Amino acid sequence: MERIVSPPRAELKNLRQSLTDGEWMVFNFFDRYLDPAWEIYVQPHLNGLRPDFVLLNPAVGIAVFEVKDWNFNAMSYFIETKGNSAPKLLANDGSHTFLVNDNPIEQLFRYKREVFELYCPRLQQRAGFALVTAGVIFTNADTDHIRKLFQPSMQYRAMLEYPQYTPVSGRDALNSGDISIVFPESKRKYSRYMNTELAKDLRNWLVEPDFSKAQRLPLELDANQRFLVNSRTKTGYRRVRGAAGSGKSLVLGARAAELVGQGKKVLVVTFNITLLHYLMDIAVRWPNKTGNTRKQVTWLNFHMWCRRVCEDAGFEKEYRDLWDENESTELVLSEGLPNLVEKALTNKPELITFFDAILVDEGQDFLPKWWNLLRKVCVKDGEMLLVADVTQDIYETAGNWTDDAMTGAGFSGPWSELPISYRLPQDALKQASLFAEHFLPGKDTILPMRQQDALDLEPTYLRWVQTDAASAIEICLKETLSFFTEDTFSDMAISDTTFLCSTREQGFAYVKAIGAKGIKSVHTFDPDDRESRRQKVGFYMGDARVKATTLHSFKGWESRILVVLIDGKPNRKNLALIYAGLTRLKRSPLGSCMTVVCTIPELAEYGKGWAGIHS
Repeated sequence: MERIVSPPRAELKNLRQSLTDGEWMVFNFFDRYLDPAWEIYVQPHLNGLRPDFVLLNPAVGIAVFEVKDWNFNAMSYFIETKGNSAPKLLANDGSHTFLVNDNPIEQLFRYKREVFELYCPRLQQRAGFALVTAGVIFTNADTDHIRKLFQPSMQYRAMLEYPQYTPVSGRDALNSGDISIVFPESKRKYSRYMNTELAKDLRNWLVEPDFSKAQRLPLELDANQRFLVNSRTKTGYRRVRGAAGSGKSLVLGARAAELVGQGKKVLVVTFNITLLHYLMDIAVRWPNKTGNTRKQVTWLNFHMWCRRVCEDAGFEKEYRDLWDENESTELVLSEGLPNLVEKALTNKPELITFFDAILVDEGQDFLPKWWNLLRKVCVKDGEMLLVADVTQDIYETAGNWTDDAMTGAGFSGPWSELPISYRLPQDALKQASLFAEHFLPGKDTILPMRQQDALDLEPTYLRWVQTDAASAIEICLKETLSFFTEDTFSDMAISDTTFLCSTREQGFAYVKAIGAKGIKSVHTFDPDDRESRRQKVGFYMGDARVKATTLHSFKGWESRILVVLIDGKPNRKNLALIYAGLTRLKRSPLGSCMTVVCTIPELAEYGKGWAGIHS
């Protein structure tokens, strides 16, 4: 039989976090000496942990291994014991002694405990520890030396009684090919506590997430998109509009990378903080041999750019006073802040950073005066790009972009159009279009269009649950877990799951509920505004945990597995927000899942059209 390796062997050299020489040595060791029934998972997203290797055998159990390439010639290590507290690992470099935070024995203890506590509905909890091995391999030291060094730590954690479940080994064991030293339990043929159903539960935690796979793939653009990436207009001004999933952000991210490759100084601006990580991840997938897109592009949301301008120009006090003296954030953003930035740009232009190109995503969220402020820091004969979809006008700002405003913003001629939606599975595209036609009619509404030669090959699971507000969070949790307990599709990673809702209160309730199941999440729901902003800055799809954020913050993003809670009043603003949520699903040849939990009675009839969509 052929061994399962995730990511596949051919992709290991392309991982975002490259394998070290020692990790390659260990991978090749496992691949050579383990029975083929043992599956190898490299750097898996394990409920917030990122161990180096996890091994799984459906008949035997699971093993987590950490690899240490420590140079014992450069550093002297020793263990310090004090009272009843856990022994500490210290090191001396010849001039001073310091604490080593990542004591590998403590890591093993944590790995074993957290694997045991994973949400696996079919795991017999009393027998769980017998299924789990947690080991560490030192590639630059011998086994006897390592075991002697860590003996106090292992004794403290009661690992010496059953050493086969916490093996510690060194380079001599690797060089000799002795798998019984490195991984004693690998010789076991079966365990009465392990079975194929439990292995399925565990694989949901181990298979490589869809987002990680995508990061290794170059961007695929059609001829129209590629033209927009590789060209500029005579004036340097271009506006692009398209439906959800039509590749607007792909074009913007690729154009940013292309301009960096030409030696240009580039600024990318969004309204939402969270969208910046997504755009960075797009940009690095565009081939660029002469620049570092992630570092060389300036990535800012509009508010942060304003703050930076004020600070650079010496208006920091005025900036702070502006927020202290006004209770209305909306008034500050629409009037006070633009006026202060205008003053800074006028009075201190020599202190302000100028750019060769300025690219704005989700342009329907911007006011024309914001755009015109950005124009002031674009060099003469520079480039300005605005991409937009007015159907997703969740802040009701798109109406400010009249024909006169467009002319005053430097635009002439028609929009560049991106009519085809590539992101959405065909069933989801149909339902999103029906929603927009019925609830968001208007001359500016842009319906997603399917690719003419597209085949309905991607499996899709769509579900609509109509309920009341009191039951909504409980149902959202139930629907999330059902994706995995019911084996909806193959190779579904729990860390690909994204939960979206309208308010922090709902989001925090969901995070608590799923956390009670032992499932960790990265979210943006802290009640403190400053902490919530920090969470948004750190929110990205490559995180090893379940994702949870607001519909506002996820606009522009995409996910293979979605649970969307929609509530509130059925006004146009909220309906535009709901439409944005319905269009976040990403197609996948392995299948895509979206469940909508709705508490709005007026949408119940529409929701009936989702019944039985499981292709």
